Amino acid sequence: MTDPRFVKLAENLVNYCCAVQPGDRVLIEFNGYERELFAAIIDATYKAGGMPFISEHDTILKKHWLAGATDEALEMQAEWEVARMKEMDCFIGVRVTENAYDQADLAPEVMQRANTLLSSPVMEIRVPDTRWVVLRYPTAAMAQAAKMPTDKFTDFYFDVCNFDYSRMSKAMDALVQLLNRTDKIRIKGAGVDLSFSIKDIPAVPCDGRLNIPDGEVYTAPVKDSVNGYITYNTPSPYQGKIYNAVHLEFENGKIVKCSCDGDAMMQTALQSIFDTDEGARYVGEFAIGVNPYISEPLGDTLFDEKIKGSFHFTPGRCYKDAYNGNASAIHWDMVYIMRPEYGGGEIWADDVLISKDGLFVIDELLPLNPENLMNA
Repeated sequence: MTDPRFVKLAENLVNYCCAVQPGDRVLIEFNGYERELFAAIIDATYKAGGMPFISEHDTILKKHWLAGATDEALEMQAEWEVARMKEMDCFIGVRVTENAYDQADLAPEVMQRANTLLSSPVMEIRVPDTRWVVLRYPTAAMAQAAKMPTDKFTDFYFDVCNFDYSRMSKAMDALVQLLNRTDKIRIKGAGVDLSFSIKDIPAVPCDGRLNIPDGEVYTAPVKDSVNGYITYNTPSPYQGKIYNAVHLEFENGKIVKCSCDGDAMMQTALQSIFDTDEGARYVGEFAIGVNPYISEPLGDTLFDEKIKGSFHFTPGRCYKDAYNGNASAIHWDMVYIMRPEYGGGEIWADDVLISKDGLFVIDELLPLNPENLMNA
């Protein structure tokens, strides 16, 4: 018997996140062998009058293919996937992670080519031209990363994913308005001192329509305005590796120095990411995380970037709806938590303190604090 929580989640994905209408073509992409949620999404799509199309991927098989794929093969695969995506109105992607390190043994240059020649062209169609949502499927590997028993993690997963995001959406309006009238941002804390402008770059609320779980408001820095440094205090997964204590230094928007914990191979891998292209050394997104249920990093970006009392500062490609002109094959969301147990910190907007130690401190933003979102 299907867990009713999966049925509720599937209906939210189809009806709230993607707003599937009769006749809509919906691509449902699944990489894994867990069928319960996949079947529930198909059923919910039919119920809404949509036409589901299915695509299954195997992470291990894809790794073997990528290891030997030529540029010609990657470009041809991209052509197929782009052509398919152009025919779709909606996209629902469910990611099943059994082992976050499954692709860790692929050479950095292999992953760079895959990002540039395959992933980026597909994303350039999917992100602006479809109604889409991406989420994880709860697994024992995720529970282990969260240091939780599997059953307790599954309960946490449904609390987060089946949260009433329409309520969060209303509370986000004030933060969107504040950021839209802000010029200068200053962030100070343990291991971070950044200043940059967000003038005339729109702020966008993420209220459960694109990612599940959700809970962030993003914008982007003016491309050449970033100065200062940051040492991220959460693990930063990318291309099958986990990077810890990533340290970046900025001058006039550009990353001029980078390092992380680990041996010479890790340093080389990190450098190679920022050498992917010119845009990889500039920032494409600044976002504030507000999900009241997510408090600790899992090593999974889709969860970690929504952590309450956090922000992420993202080297690479900007979004079209918060456009700062930065183009890149990478988009690396790296997270800094500002709550006291992580060292605390402050966010200032045009010389006004708006957040201290992970909590908003001005009246119009108080509804976004965790206790208010959970008890509204």
